[in-house]
Amino acid sequence: MNKPLSKIVIVGGGTAGWMCAAALAKVLKHPCQVQLIESDEIGTVGVGEATIPQLQIFNDLLGIDENEFMRATGATFKLGIQFVDWYKQGQDYFHAFGEVGKNFEGIQFYHYWLRLQQAGLASSIEDYTLASKACRLNKFSRPSKAGNSPLSSIAYAFHLDAGLYAKFLQNLAKTNGVTRTEGKIEQVLQHPNGNIKAVQLTNGDCHEGDFFIDCSGFSALLIGKTLGSPYENWQHWLPCDSAVTVPSTALSKLPPYTRATAHHAGWQWRIPLQHRTGNGHVYSSQFISDEQAQNTLLQHIDTPATDSPRTLRFTTGYRPQPWRKNCLAIGLSGGFLEPLESTGLYLIQTAIAKFFTFFPHTGENPYDQQAFNRQMQDEYVSIRDFLVCHYVLNTRNDSPFWQHCRHLPQPDSLKEKLGLFQENGRIFRDNNALFSDISWFEVMLGQGLVPRGYHAFTETFSTPALLERMASVRSVIQRCSEVLPDHAEYIRQHCAMKNR
Repeated sequence: MNKPLSKIVIVGGGTAGWMCAAALAKVLKHPCQVQLIESDEIGTVGVGEATIPQLQIFNDLLGIDENEFMRATGATFKLGIQFVDWYKQGQDYFHAFGEVGKNFEGIQFYHYWLRLQQAGLASSIEDYTLASKACRLNKFSRPSKAGNSPLSSIAYAFHLDAGLYAKFLQNLAKTNGVTRTEGKIEQVLQHPNGNIKAVQLTNGDCHEGDFFIDCSGFSALLIGKTLGSPYENWQHWLPCDSAVTVPSTALSKLPPYTRATAHHAGWQWRIPLQHRTGNGHVYSSQFISDEQAQNTLLQHIDTPATDSPRTLRFTTGYRPQPWRKNCLAIGLSGGFLEPLESTGLYLIQTAIAKFFTFFPHTGENPYDQQAFNRQMQDEYVSIRDFLVCHYVLNTRNDSPFWQHCRHLPQPDSLKEKLGLFQENGRIFRDNNALFSDISWFEVMLGQGLVPRGYHAFTETFSTPALLERMASVRSVIQRCSEVLPDHAEYIRQHCAMKNR
């Protein structure tokens, strides 16, 4: 008879390890020891400082006070991502969180906008998007309780210091009973059936467990090197394989958005924190040297660098079997997708949530493992398609990299989505995919893919009646954007770091 787990061992710290530890300590109700093993000698990647709104759910699960969390991690608020020079040089757009306009008669607002746009009667889609307007103005507020006002449905995420977030979660986890062990793993011991029995440290100590969570990053010590779970390379779809990062001083104005700027052979992120700015250049080593990539980054940061640049390599892809035997890979050990849409912490979060759904006893249940692995595959595939969309829908002719990206092979799932949108603006969300139809609309439109048609039901409105409704929506959005406070001032009033 299967028994409840008595001990879970997490190998590796960083954000992934401590998110797992904090969540397990909060949720486990039966006696189960949680031990995390990490070494201060092993650094963490720590490039994922921008998030998406789902992180609020995770923090709420842990009972975290949002203002306290923001003070502890130097966080700022995020209303979306600005994409600069992606479609073509000199053009930018926002992938903004939250709503676009207001739906009428059960039809998405953007179909009405498409109808007027194709008739030459619509203004910019940003005029109907509160988050985009707020980003342009550097304004922010948490949602109000103003009934049907757009101010009541503001969606937001965070820019945070990943290292400080890991420390914040570590303190929370240890308070709730998690044991931290310092040490480097020298050997992994297995049972005759292949399950992991224990990990042995370089000092000779041996730590057994019923279940092991691999948060060892790219090294994938347990899931890859020990259990041999294969890694599927996706670089034929997403060709970037390197990144160079550097911190710089804080911005004088705090924009409530991440900026992603396309460069000659990749793109650069800018993440505004209270105490510093995170900068990184993601690129393909086939089209640019490390030295050139570093120079490009340093030439385009907005504030003085505070440290030396750091280069890292990665292979975009994932493990089709992140759960094998009595081991689960979470974080970089399970897969990596470049941080273009800030999904790094989300992939950790959703893996934890799904693990709780299938939380095991001792012994194996292959059906649970297969279901979990399939659900994680759906997550990775849907995000992959969204990222590929940014690259293939470019019209840049200034470099071989962007010409190469325009002709990248498209997964069949993406081909169908682009085709449906191009014909009549149709967007369907498959398998509870992360990104909504609004997100797909903003990016496909921003990348220059304009539908030839729109939903036929929009014709129930006469053109004058539709223009009147659209003008009303635009007016409401404009008034709401004007009353929002300055983002930096909002942080000063509610959640400023004490020692910046």
